[in-house]
Amino acid sequence: MTTTTRLTALAAPLLMLIYGINRYVDGLDGDRGNGIAWDIGHTAFFFAFVLFAVLAVSLHRIVPVPERWQRHLRDGALVAALIGAASFLWVTLTDLVPAIPTGLPEWAMAALPALFQVGMLTLLGQLVAARRVPIWTPLVMLFGFMLIVVNLDLLPFASVVILAGLSPLARKEPVSSGSPRPVGP
Repeated sequence: MTTTTRLTALAAPLLMLIYGINRYVDGLDGDRGNGIAWDIGHTAFFFAFVLFAVLAVSLHRIVPVPERWQRHLRDGALVAALIGAASFLWVTLTDLVPAIPTGLPEWAMAALPALFQVGMLTLLGQLVAARRVPIWTPLVMLFGFMLIVVNLDLLPFASVVILAGLSPLARKEPVSSGSPRPVGP
């Protein structure tokens, strides 16, 4: 794996963990928002998704694509991941700076971030198919993000789960899950 891949696979979930911890601390008084923990947490979350976007680009570069349809799938996955990451960034920015109107309908604020998962899981799935990461990598990452959907209070735990899921990307050498697959028919 590249240095960028290794660093972003570790740093992005760790920044999410910082957000989760600060979100918890911010809520100790029964009110969330407009405090130092809120600002630190949201800033960490913002930078986490900057790094997740960088990770998506990095994965896009290392996904082997012997067939044309695989290139299209890889490229579409990158677009989806970047739109989703940009949506997370926009939502976080409007939380940090309430004077900025969201400018998006409620359904878009909820649906567009899901594209991040679709794109990332597709890229990771292609790496699984190429036997560059184990099959549990995208599954564990998906589980981590599903925990956040279930309850935002699970964010610290979910961040650790996502970190565990992305841990094979932090290795210098790809994790092989068997002999390489033959390319072609």
